[in-house]
Amino acid sequence: MQSGAPKMMARVLACLYTSDAGSLTASELAQRLQVSPASVSKAITFLEGLELVRRERDEGRRERYIVDDDLWYQSMIRSARDNNRFAEAALQGVAVLGPGTPAATRLENVARFLDFVSEGIVRAAEQAREVLYTKPGTPPDDTA
Repeated sequence: MQSGAPKMMARVLACLYTSDAGSLTASELAQRLQVSPASVSKAITFLEGLELVRRERDEGRRERYIVDDDLWYQSMIRSARDNNRFAEAALQGVAVLGPGTPAATRLENVARFLDFVSEGIVRAAEQAREVLYTKPGTPPDDTA
């Protein structure tokens, strides 16, 4: 919630992450959180939009909502892409406003900043992904 997620969305995400399987059905979420199925549905839709949760159908044709390590990686990569889009828009603004104007200079600085941060996010996400997929007690692959 402190990072901006609405309360119900944060509760659903926390419930999924603290389940042993990392997945629950809508009815299981509603029961565990003691909320209505509609509240769960709304929260899942929000979390799916952020690519923090994904849906799968189980053998009983019920939808299961899943969180796994790769979702955080994908979230970071999406964040970097979003930053790149902002940077591109800022550079377009520089062209519109005319280089050298105070507003254009501000936009150019924003674009450079976002480009730098995005590169760092992608690099860190790639390195962290290796850690996520290393089983406990297994040394990381040092062959690179």
